[in-house]
Amino acid sequence: MIFRRGPKSDTGVASPVTTFKSASGSGAGETSSLPPPALDARELRRSVDPKSLGFATTADLEPNTGLIGQDRALEAIEFGMNMSAHDYNIFVLGPPASGKRTAVKSQLTAVARSARLPDDWVYVYDFEEPNRPKALRLPAGRARGYAKAMIAALDELRAVVPNVIEGDDYQARRRAIEARFQAGQDEALEGLNVKAKSLDIAILRTPQGFAFAPMLDGNVVKPETFQALPIDMQSEKRAQMEALEKELQVILELTPKADKQRRLQLQELNEDVAKRAVIAALDDVVAAFADLPHVLRHIEAASTDLIRNIAIFTASPEENDAPIRTPTDTARDPRFRRYLVNVVVSHDPAQQTGSPVIEEINPVYGNLVGRIEHIAVNGALVTDFLLIKPGALHRANGGVLLVDARKLLLSPFAYEALKRALKAREIRIEQPSDAAGLGGGVQTLDPEPIPLDVKVVMIGEREIYYKLAEADPDFLGLFKVQADFDDMIPRSKENDHAFARVIASIVREHGLIPLNADAVARVIEESARMADDREKLSIEIGRISDLVREADYWSRKAKRTTVTRDDVVKAVAAHIQRSDRMRDRSHETIDRGIVMVDVAGEKVGQINGLAVLQLGEFAFGRPSRITARVRMGAGKITDIEREAELAGPLHTKGMMILWGFLAGRYAQDVPLALAASLVFEQSYGGVDGDSASSTELYALLSALSDVPIKQGFAVTGSVNQWGEVQAIGGVNEKIEGFFDVCKAKGLTGDQGVLVPRSNVQHLMLREDVVEAVTAGKFAIHGVSTIDHGIEILTAVSAGARGADGRFPTGSVNARVEARLQEFAERARAFSKAGGGGVATS
Repeated sequence: MIFRRGPKSDTGVASPVTTFKSASGSGAGETSSLPPPALDARELRRSVDPKSLGFATTADLEPNTGLIGQDRALEAIEFGMNMSAHDYNIFVLGPPASGKRTAVKSQLTAVARSARLPDDWVYVYDFEEPNRPKALRLPAGRARGYAKAMIAALDELRAVVPNVIEGDDYQARRRAIEARFQAGQDEALEGLNVKAKSLDIAILRTPQGFAFAPMLDGNVVKPETFQALPIDMQSEKRAQMEALEKELQVILELTPKADKQRRLQLQELNEDVAKRAVIAALDDVVAAFADLPHVLRHIEAASTDLIRNIAIFTASPEENDAPIRTPTDTARDPRFRRYLVNVVVSHDPAQQTGSPVIEEINPVYGNLVGRIEHIAVNGALVTDFLLIKPGALHRANGGVLLVDARKLLLSPFAYEALKRALKAREIRIEQPSDAAGLGGGVQTLDPEPIPLDVKVVMIGEREIYYKLAEADPDFLGLFKVQADFDDMIPRSKENDHAFARVIASIVREHGLIPLNADAVARVIEESARMADDREKLSIEIGRISDLVREADYWSRKAKRTTVTRDDVVKAVAAHIQRSDRMRDRSHETIDRGIVMVDVAGEKVGQINGLAVLQLGEFAFGRPSRITARVRMGAGKITDIEREAELAGPLHTKGMMILWGFLAGRYAQDVPLALAASLVFEQSYGGVDGDSASSTELYALLSALSDVPIKQGFAVTGSVNQWGEVQAIGGVNEKIEGFFDVCKAKGLTGDQGVLVPRSNVQHLMLREDVVEAVTAGKFAIHGVSTIDHGIEILTAVSAGARGADGRFPTGSVNARVEARLQEFAERARAFSKAGGGGVATS
């Protein structure tokens, strides 16, 4: 149960002065300032004359796509956008459903349209540090051209290199090199063979290599035959074979060197062929990007690596064996990945103008700063520079990034990552665990950071802004511009017409049936009710849009061509009906006597208080019986809700103010020997707020004066120590809550509600309440002081202290003061008689 407070203000309406007869038995009359009469029905609701709007239907209006009455916030956004300093980011704060996101995006787009289109960014393979991809900046619109040009060059090489390798010229030059090597080896072996034959020695090739054997008459001598020869002949042959073997060893030792030379010559041949092919393939790329030295350096590095690895362009054995050779997608072939270009950010000058305005609707870490993806290969996770994916910061670089503050804060690591990027002015892609210093990630790449030049616009509620400003020392240093959107604007003829144009824009945006002027007037009235102030209009565009669309639904159902006032009324009623189950149950318990609330008769020390219960978007008023009991005591007012730990601090504050009022008005010269107890009957939940403090004071005054309070009235309003009634919140719901209870039990014409006079300006009551007041079946009083209120509630003069320092005889104040003096005297007598120490102050 919440007793809502509102702004402290007063209308300053003077009360008429007339003669008021005291209720004392002496019949003495006193002159007193009476409370103002009940409010006129015209003060309860501010209506809009459809004729004053100046149109027949919204189809006659030029839609207003922006916001009205938000000059402060829009000027702040313009200032933040024009400040080039990197720490002048913008936080847009305001209530939800106020249309601020749409308005901000529209404003930012208009400002960004005149800015320069930012550069493109790509990641490429670093041939010297493969795990640290390079970030290259290219003029706007040229990144995709670079990526396509590299693919075209690779396609060219895939087509040209196999033909060159299989061509006659290459094959002839290769055979010549092979032949020279083979001829030199064969010539040396042939010379050795001729020499061996001249010595009757044969050179044999065996699986283990070369072997020597003696010959006789051209035939190899068998071992047993050789053993039969004379010893000196054997020795001579062995010596000759050993000499030949040494010569063969020299020849064979020269073979690897010759083979190396052969391979070097073949490599030179391949490099020469590859160089010509690669240069020819990359000529167009070099020519297209000759104005970008850093791009040319990458092309040169790629060219060198392509020349060194030209063999990757030769057909695989599988392709040679295939009856039909199928084309390979160069962009997907793993052999060519390191020569490709990963386009991170690309712009199209032909279709884009100005800097980008990017809204990230899901600002998780990876979506914000980018991520490195991995693929499974043979059971292991691998990655490369082509798997680097950009984030919203990359896409917004050079422009504006919009992000929802609540979503950002709910995403792990995202807020800190955004701050790091803004402070370092660079986008560094890391695993979230690495960024948090936890390690354990599978990332193997360390991409080069990309310089960041972005204006971040964070959108959130005021509560989030103030909590961030309090809890995060970096926040205000990075978000120096506060764009505070109001949730309401003043009522005026100009604003009513501007509001109608906003409704026209809603109709156009959603393709709805036009609203006639009467329907628009009813929507304006409902907007004032949403604002809880008849002098204001709510500009919570989300709620207004919902109302207009629901009215469109009922209009279509009735097969009308325009939305009428009845459709708007039906939409309002249907929305309430979908939400008011708990209100119906609450009022039912009162109607059935389960919860005791009297709406007729008079009771001493008993009064009806009004509370507001908020359930989601729906709020309703609920009356509650408040009772007070008094006796002699130690000057203490017992708040039973507080003692039961059901009262909040604001309610406790209100009770302390009551004590201050009583002591200040009635016990300046005598001790306040009072013991009082106050309670919300049948209250089983928490109670907070001080809007019931005046109600509790009325109950306490009734109990002290023994003057009954009319139970047909309910009261709301806070009070200060001087007895002035102060404004509270939820005044419309509170009045309507008590009206519904009285209506269910039967309106008698003696029922009504007392509200603070300063709340009269907030009244936008339901039409049925206004009709009941007009018919004299219900009354609403605006009171400024406790004295005014107690006179309405009791029909007894409150009484003003005269020149003799006394209140008029029989007045409520006189009776209260007499009762308190009686308590003080009894307490003093009791103390003298030894009855114990009763506190006297």
